Amino acid sequence: MKNINIEVGEEQYESLKETKKHHGLTWRGMLLHAQRELDSDRATE
Repeated sequence: MKNINIEVGEEQYESLKETKKHHGLTWRGMLLHAQRELDSDRATE
C-alpha cells in the first residue's frame, strides 16, 4: 500500500481535522470522497 504525505499549516490542519470529525470520516475517506466529488463535477461538464 502506498502512503500519501502532505504538509499543511496548523490552521488548515485543524480545519481539515474538524471537517473529518464532523462527517465521521477517516483521512483516507476524506481523500476518496473529494476524488468522487471532483470526478462527478467533471462528468457534468
